[in-house]
Amino acid sequence: MKKLLLILILMVFCIGTQAQENVNFSTKKDIVSPEINADNTVTFRLDAKNAKEVKVQGDCIPEGGFLTKGEDGIWTLTTKKLNPELYSYSFFVDGVKAFDPNNAFLIRDVSTVVNVFLVSGGKADLYKVTDVPHGTVAKRWYASPQLQTTRRLTVYTPAGYESSKQKYPVLYLMHGAGGDENAWMELGRTAQIMDNLIAQGKAKPMIVVMTNGNADQTATPGESSEGFVKPVFMRSATFLGKTEAAFGDIIQFVESNYRIKKEKASRAIAGLSMGGMHSLVISANYPNTFDYVGVFSSAMLQPKDSQAAMYSDFITKLKAQRDNGFKLYWIGIGNNDFLFERSNEYRKLLDSMQFKYQYRETTGGHTWSNWRDYLSEFAPLLFQ
Repeated sequence: MKKLLLILILMVFCIGTQAQENVNFSTKKDIVSPEINADNTVTFRLDAKNAKEVKVQGDCIPEGGFLTKGEDGIWTLTTKKLNPELYSYSFFVDGVKAFDPNNAFLIRDVSTVVNVFLVSGGKADLYKVTDVPHGTVAKRWYASPQLQTTRRLTVYTPAGYESSKQKYPVLYLMHGAGGDENAWMELGRTAQIMDNLIAQGKAKPMIVVMTNGNADQTATPGESSEGFVKPVFMRSATFLGKTEAAFGDIIQFVESNYRIKKEKASRAIAGLSMGGMHSLVISANYPNTFDYVGVFSSAMLQPKDSQAAMYSDFITKLKAQRDNGFKLYWIGIGNNDFLFERSNEYRKLLDSMQFKYQYRETTGGHTWSNWRDYLSEFAPLLFQ
């Protein structure tokens, strides 16, 4: 009996020792990376004693920057002063991509995962969680008879929705190619932007419905019956018109399950890139449904040989939309966007038809930095 007890004690000791070997009990000071300095420069640090080369790439350092190795084996780089913004980056150690082990915050964009950090001030303060009343974010499954499946969308309801009885206007917000119903929440900071704009009195309280614009996808990769499939940029159903044709299923679900004002003056639709095209196509095909339309970094993008009914006789549909009337048609794009010329062509078409719109041209390209700006500017114009 004593021998058995001794064996058990030794086993417990060995297991405990092995567990401790996998935990760092070092009293060495934690590495801070990235460190946002008082002057809005940012310092990156990485402990990689055996590495020969370390660099950082991201929108904070467009060309990529090489870190310098210190005597302690810590590689360091300090950027120039950065403007307020949500930035993304990755390390490359001897040519191999690596996450920053000292930064727990990552975001997926299509199939790319990157670290992120926020430089406060200016427009970036809209992206922060501040001490204001907060809305609720829900992921809802709905039946789509048109697509003959059950699909998911994300819904933001403003602060006070649950405790009130009032009805709200709704903004339908659509992602770009490679995105899904999570994109505007995670990359676009929609909940934070809406919370802050509403609290500041700059935007009306509204419901925001973020859809999945991929007709052959029920939900974001890894969160549907497809399992852990690799996200792809362009899916096979992108330009078949199915997303646009089935949009009525979304409106039906939202207006049946939320306290919504069910008239044209209380509906808006907007999207970025592919979602911008979806927005302009849907609003043109249903000209008595939306009084507000936002086209971010987009134009009419479907292939010329597409036979989808939603894209046919499009100029005729635009004329009907013009004649039917609307309150706001808002177009925004960066002057370095690869779709800049296509956007200009689309605006020339609208000009030739005397189709009224507001135009916002910014610097930069096809980026979430611009799309967050566009949402921040577009939302305050709605339902006034």
